[in-house]
Amino acid sequence: MTSYLTAASRSAYVDASRSTASPAQLLCLVYDRLLLDLERADANLTAGISPHMHLVHAQDIVMELLSTLDRSVWDGAQGLAGIYVYLHTQLVNANVRRDATLVAECRALVAPLRDAWHAAAGGIATATPVATANAAAPTAQRAPMTPMSA
Repeated sequence: MTSYLTAASRSAYVDASRSTASPAQLLCLVYDRLLLDLERADANLTAGISPHMHLVHAQDIVMELLSTLDRSVWDGAQGLAGIYVYLHTQLVNANVRRDATLVAECRALVAPLRDAWHAAAGGIATATPVATANAAAPTAQRAPMTPMSA
């Protein structure tokens, strides 16, 4: 019974975290999960276990990132879309071929993107209200945190 309560408590905490997270925090959570899926797929391949479940989930995440990317608000969005398309293709190939090298390549692409989004989200979270208000108009047109549509 204790393990159920612990699992239920953890689930409630995770649900609350997601529902109260800012858009920047949600994007960071999505990237964290994408990297976790790739790490788990790599571990499965090393152990001789099918990575299918983790790679399909990673593919779903990448397609969601691509579909929610608002290309009209950021000059770099088209380049990021190209990365997402390439990443999705490599994930499909890694799954079909059970290729650890392709999974490692995907991890190498995702890790710096995840780190950049975390840094950007941290900058938003630590900005003072006055600085944020003063920078809001120009930032909304060119900031890397705006690719996700609301």
